[in-house]
Amino acid sequence: MTNLRNLPAVDQLLASAGSLIQGYGKPLTRDALRQTLDETRTRLKLNPEAGAPTTDILLAQAEAHLLAWTQATLQPVINASGVILHTNLGRAPLSHSATEAMRQAALNYSTLEFDRATGRRGSRSIHAEALLQKITTAEAALAVNNNAAAMLLILSALAHKKRAIIARSQLVEIGGGFRIPDVLKQSGVKLVEVGTTNKTRLADYETALADSNSAIRSSALLSATTRSSVNLVLRVHRSNFKLIGFTEEPELKDLAALARQYNAPLVDDLGSGALYPTEKYGLAHEPMVQESLQAGADLVCFSGDKLLGGPQAGIIVGKKVWMDKLKKHPLARALRADKLCLAGLSATLLHYLKDEAEREIPIMRMMSISLEQIKVKAEAWVVNLGRGAVVAGESTVGGGSLPEESIPTFLVAIPVKSVEKFLKDLREQNPPIIARITDGQILLDPRTVMPEQEQGLLITIKKLLEEP
Repeated sequence: MTNLRNLPAVDQLLASAGSLIQGYGKPLTRDALRQTLDETRTRLKLNPEAGAPTTDILLAQAEAHLLAWTQATLQPVINASGVILHTNLGRAPLSHSATEAMRQAALNYSTLEFDRATGRRGSRSIHAEALLQKITTAEAALAVNNNAAAMLLILSALAHKKRAIIARSQLVEIGGGFRIPDVLKQSGVKLVEVGTTNKTRLADYETALADSNSAIRSSALLSATTRSSVNLVLRVHRSNFKLIGFTEEPELKDLAALARQYNAPLVDDLGSGALYPTEKYGLAHEPMVQESLQAGADLVCFSGDKLLGGPQAGIIVGKKVWMDKLKKHPLARALRADKLCLAGLSATLLHYLKDEAEREIPIMRMMSISLEQIKVKAEAWVVNLGRGAVVAGESTVGGGSLPEESIPTFLVAIPVKSVEKFLKDLREQNPPIIARITDGQILLDPRTVMPEQEQGLLITIKKLLEEP
């Protein structure tokens, strides 16, 4: 008990904690000191022979608590894994112009909902719309906070308590365990599945549309408004897996023509949001937004932070008659994008409009860099580290886009005593480094390392390799 009596009171420690108070504030410092004293009392009760710690030790322990409590959980990392759109690492890094636009929007008041011409309240839905119209040739556009939200808004506004016709093979599960049917049902629609897992024909859609119209005509309870647009045809692009072998699906243009016959809007959920032909980089062709609109889709929705290379957003483009309904729906406010997203998205889209996307947007730059350039960089890394070897490998697109597609690359392979320990050491760095392993070696892919992070990466790797 003597040791417990020797512990200073919280106020005594607080009087000596000037630097902590300056850095963390008095209330939080007091909490850290109290927790430190509680933990110390517990230890001394378990081991009465131990001496009471000094004031300096107690302050150091309190500082450790303060650091842990205030350290950001969302931290930058160095992605040396070779996965370009790494979902766990935040998908697409933004261009310098996009980050500067977001910084300006954060630091200043803005014209978010202010019409400069009239001096009156404006609409946030106009931001990025003109750029999307020019790039995709769509009549209208809208940005919400992610693509699942875009789909929820579309179905809620156009098909609430009505029928959405979809191929059974497109009822997929996306990242984090979210299943498309579950998301769709939240909008209050009745899902009508057509076809089989591997084969869906145009006739399957036509049968479902005809059956729905027949059911409408036989019901005297439905209003004229409901009868005019009871159906919605939905196509969901399988962006995170492939269906191969004995398969069949109708062309989008044929599906669009059929939907028009029944006055049903055709919605194409592309997910990945490609605005560039991906085959240009040696990858399989990913359906482009422009192609869907040209094929006759009434609405197309896609992500902003996948192949588009911008901030997280759900983007909807298409015919004005349908877009107007979305913009007026109550959910549009609940799902709307904020000023930072709109600023970053607009700056990203401007790169496409100015034909500078490959130079300015990081993921586009990563996909377009030549194999020879990667090899030169990998060889320079080996020379800098003084060990390791350059080996051929593959980078992947990732992020729920282009399943099984990869790009040839060169990797720096470094043998280490314990790959698991070395990976753990890499993760504990500031910033953490994410790498791959194979056959007892650490693999670093230069393709996904940002240029401004290269030097820091090499210094850290070199330091860890020199440790006993």
